[in-house]
Amino acid sequence: MKNRVSIFWQNKGEDVLKTLRKAIIEIFVIVFGVTLSIWLNDKSNHSLQQQEVKEFLLGLKGDLMNDITEMKNDKYSYLKQEQAFEYITSVKINQQPNQDSLKKYYGWIFNQTFLIQNNGRFEGFKSSGKIGNIEDKALQIAIMDLYQEQIPSLLNATNNYIRTKEKFSDFVIAHRKRVTDSTTNIVEVLAYDQAIMLCRNLSETKQIRERYDICIMQMDFIVSRIDKLYKK
Repeated sequence: MKNRVSIFWQNKGEDVLKTLRKAIIEIFVIVFGVTLSIWLNDKSNHSLQQQEVKEFLLGLKGDLMNDITEMKNDKYSYLKQEQAFEYITSVKINQQPNQDSLKKYYGWIFNQTFLIQNNGRFEGFKSSGKIGNIEDKALQIAIMDLYQEQIPSLLNATNNYIRTKEKFSDFVIAHRKRVTDSTTNIVEVLAYDQAIMLCRNLSETKQIRERYDICIMQMDFIVSRIDKLYKK
């Protein structure tokens, strides 16, 4: 009888161990399956995120290449405007600007140069909360700095310059008169003290051109970084 009881409990113990092992295996399989599913899902989401980042960055590169061209042209325009107004302010008191020199600079004296900000792609990507998906943190910081610091600083400088130029243009319009059917008194108007004061302010474009240089350098860095990420 004693042997039978021992055999019973031995068999019972073996059954419990088998059941326990089976349960452990089933739990392991379930945990492994869930973990694998989460990993695959995360990997898929990450892959999708990085594809969106790639499309954004390659599109941004094209935007920046166009912006660099525009900025270089704008910078040249501000240099020519500076030269034009420097000439006007160089004329000695009680003298008038030379007609031929005025013709040379005329287009730069009355034009307006401003950056047409091409930030739609950046703003859309930022507002969707995807900027943080850019894994190259140096690139991410450079893009944010360009659009949130450097370009606004440039626009602030150019807007101030344009406002001064509008005052100059308003002054000229208010005092300009016809002398003959084909000529005006523009030479005399530009010799007025108020015109000279405005021209002196307009002859200072160094700060604007330096801010253009900073933006161009930042854009060149971003473009080179994108090229490095997506080498063909």
